[in-house]
Amino acid sequence: MKVAWRLAMILLAGLALLPGSAPAAAPRERTFKFEYVATVKDLPAGAARVDLWIPVPHDNPYQTITDLSVESPYPYRIDAASYGNEVLHVEVAPPPPAGFSLAMRFQARRKEHVQERLLHAGGAPADSPDSDMARWLQPDRLVPIDGKIQQWAREVVDAAGAKTDLEKLRAVYNHVVATVKYDKSGQGWGRGDIYYACDARRGNCTDFHAMIIGYSRALGIPARFAIGFPLPAERGEGQIAGYHCWAEAYLKGIGWVPIDASEAAKNPAKREYFFGAHDENRVEFSVGRDLTLNPKQAGEPLNYFIYPYVEVDGKPFPTVDRTFSYSDRQPSIAPHPGAP
Repeated sequence: MKVAWRLAMILLAGLALLPGSAPAAAPRERTFKFEYVATVKDLPAGAARVDLWIPVPHDNPYQTITDLSVESPYPYRIDAASYGNEVLHVEVAPPPPAGFSLAMRFQARRKEHVQERLLHAGGAPADSPDSDMARWLQPDRLVPIDGKIQQWAREVVDAAGAKTDLEKLRAVYNHVVATVKYDKSGQGWGRGDIYYACDARRGNCTDFHAMIIGYSRALGIPARFAIGFPLPAERGEGQIAGYHCWAEAYLKGIGWVPIDASEAAKNPAKREYFFGAHDENRVEFSVGRDLTLNPKQAGEPLNYFIYPYVEVDGKPFPTVDRTFSYSDRQPSIAPHPGAP
């Protein structure tokens, strides 16, 4: 009996080594503390009321937020908003002439998001569509789906001979990464304006993903926008200069496909990786564009929501300082070999 058992174990071990039978590598993870500080200053004389909103990071299948705390000189509330977003709001009436600061701190556990169904047929069931799927086929103010955008999207997939939605999405990704340059010089970049990106062929992550999302939607493929902050791949601690954004597109039978076209453009060696993966070196704060806050702001919907938004007596107020910092829980651990 023992001999038979050993032979069975040897046979199973051999089968595990056959091509295509090896299990996928476990997603990389990262746990870190994060601090978000907003300072409202230089208020106009006679201001009667100040409203401050900041985004609050939320749980999703690839990040878990714990130990959230807020240090504020005034009462605050955190409410749910559209697309699973959460919003912190402070109302001060009357405000102190010198202004005030608010700090939000939390711990995040971020897991690499890899769409395994792009790599292996079968396996886990495809992701389910979310309740906002119809919205992810509709235009944004700066990402219309008009006749010109539809024409350009069709030209891209026709040139690639793409037939299936997966082939079309890959053709759009390859086109954007190959023809748009990551370049934050001059004016017009950073708004996620699809016509600017198509004309200038340069910009930052919002401009890259305006094209990814706009062309995908024009082809009938749902696509959504997410924004947060990037972390350096090296573990440690430090300041973060600004935001990063990315996209996901939904394919039937596969699920959500993570895409980071701007990182692929900056690092061509990772072009294959960033079609179907988001690394763990990020934290997501909000999803979607043209956002209405909770409570509703007096001004127009926000193009995207990552930085503090302030209104003074019902009018947008730009004088807000912000700082962002992180600290890994295990700063001595080096990133996984080959991590982007």
